Amino acid sequence: MSSLLDIVQVGDPVLRQRARPVAPSDLHRPDLRRLIDDMQGTMRAAPGVGLAAPQVGRSLQLLVIEDPPSLQAKLTPTQLAERQRRPIDFHVLVNPTLTLLGAGAEDDVFEAFEGCLSLKGFVMGVTRARRVRVEALDQHGAEVVLEASGWYARILQHEVDHLHGVLCCDRMDPRTLATVAQHERLWKLASPAEMRRALESAP
Repeated sequence: MSSLLDIVQVGDPVLRQRARPVAPSDLHRPDLRRLIDDMQGTMRAAPGVGLAAPQVGRSLQLLVIEDPPSLQAKLTPTQLAERQRRPIDFHVLVNPTLTLLGAGAEDDVFEAFEGCLSLKGFVMGVTRARRVRVEALDQHGAEVVLEASGWYARILQHEVDHLHGVLCCDRMDPRTLATVAQHERLWKLASPAEMRRALESAP
């Protein structure tokens, strides 16, 4: 049975450090296998769609991802389509290298509201690449190569950023920063661009 770990909040130095690579041989250590189990349980309890080891105070290049249907149930079919969001099974990535795909055209990126378990209580508009490629190891040390698009690509960029000491607030448009409560009350059905236009036209 996994234990719930404390999620480190912004301001803690561990979130600003470049995480250490994990030696493939270490993936067979009981304590590292337990860390992965605990990160899975902590992510699900939060709930969140991704969790990087620095977020639980461990400066390691290790992350877990899962986006189950239950977390998508509150979104309309239109919102799911706009975000290109589909269910993602649980998986582990170790020492990931991420490459942005696309030729740099405007439609190679998209902006959406993001939250972060280490910036509890806030959401913000962040522009991310629409497609990425990731090379990594899985929890057993096997090589993994994947290409992702839409929301999955966004999750990967967000979590890999954590391994380099980068938070989503570093990439946000400051005008779109809102508490979760205010976002739910005022901007739940709006895009970051619509929120900006509304704020700019406010008296």
